[in-house]
Amino acid sequence: MFEARLVQSSILKKVLEAIKDLLNEATFDCSDSGMQLQAMDNSHVSLVSLNLRSDGFDKYRCDRNLSMGINLGSMSKIMKCAGNDDILTIKAQDNADTVMFMFESQNQEKVSDYEMKLMDIDQEHLGIPETDYSCVIKMPSGEFSRICKDLSQFGESMVISCTKEGVKFSAAGDVGSANIKLAQTSNVDKEEEAVVVEMQEPVTLTFACRYLNSFTKATALSAQVILSMSADVPLVVEYKIGDIGQIRYYLAPKIEDEDN
Repeated sequence: MFEARLVQSSILKKVLEAIKDLLNEATFDCSDSGMQLQAMDNSHVSLVSLNLRSDGFDKYRCDRNLSMGINLGSMSKIMKCAGNDDILTIKAQDNADTVMFMFESQNQEKVSDYEMKLMDIDQEHLGIPETDYSCVIKMPSGEFSRICKDLSQFGESMVISCTKEGVKFSAAGDVGSANIKLAQTSNVDKEEEAVVVEMQEPVTLTFACRYLNSFTKATALSAQVILSMSADVPLVVEYKIGDIGQIRYYLAPKIEDEDN
């Protein structure tokens, strides 16, 4: 038997919003430590890794490991039926071919349940190597979202360059070029508004704007985003999800532009 209860169903709504543009379907691997999802996006360019820890749920029970193949579009339709303040319970029997979503209003006067068929998804589990990154940038997630949106109007690629002075985002195309520099902030009242760069060595890498813009759909989950970069390895864009877990996006850098 698998059962997971969240007092705020809005968390799962936001998680779905953050991944459904990149993935049509995915497998939630449930174990006693929590729920995990790991999948390549539809065009096999980026990787999404989601981790929701069991201790972050209000109630969590998983008697035996369970893999639930889910059509994210269908799940998104079901989650739209939940009020943001509804209490959400997800239930599945061992070896079941369906999963149940139950929404309860806070006053318990309305209870709705939705059953969804599970899918068999053929997926290889990719080992993500532990990497010590040359640069780790912490910055406000809203700021990162705006930079990605603004720069994607100038070109299909965005260059992220990290030095001890700070971090620079740039793009160039037919219209012209754009550069946005963020210096490290020294004194900020709120930690999530700070820009912090931890750097072992400078790194400059180029990424496709389209994917970065998709990643920023997770902005609603966290006030802060963490970018981890090293030469020749995928960028990691990480958003913490409250006290329950985190979502990480991996995107390989573009290589073909190195000559110019």
